[in-house]
Amino acid sequence: MTRKLFIRSSFAVGICLIFGFMGTVATQTGIADWYPELEKPWFHIDEDLFSSIWIFMYVLMGIAAGVVWSKGFYHKWVKTALYHFGFQLFLNGFWFLLFFALKQPLIALIDLILLFIIILLTIRWFRIVSNTAAYLLIPYAVWVLFAIVFNFEIWRLNS
Repeated sequence: MTRKLFIRSSFAVGICLIFGFMGTVATQTGIADWYPELEKPWFHIDEDLFSSIWIFMYVLMGIAAGVVWSKGFYHKWVKTALYHFGFQLFLNGFWFLLFFALKQPLIALIDLILLFIIILLTIRWFRIVSNTAAYLLIPYAVWVLFAIVFNFEIWRLNS
């Protein structure tokens, strides 16, 4: 790993973890009073495991973004890929706010569906720049698919 790749990946991981931390702050509101009262689907995951998986996803996302960024931000494909990445990161953080803090599972579900579409576009753009970076986002896409199903079931069971 080159020094440039390490520095840029570390910075990108840090940015992703900051978004994760902001999501954790939003989550605390709903976890305390609203979420425990919800009827949950049979495939419910313990909150600690759920949080650990998100942290792992943020690390993978950051490494992927660092790999793309290390190809040179002056290149239009790199810029396009990273703009998509930034947009999906925003939608990612917004989900926690919608679902836990605002307690709006239907709107949060719509956000997750948009997030998944943007992740697919991000993977497409990352693949143009680096296959490795694109492959690093695949577990994240799968995880968000799981989150969509879970969010849908929460909405369905509690409407």
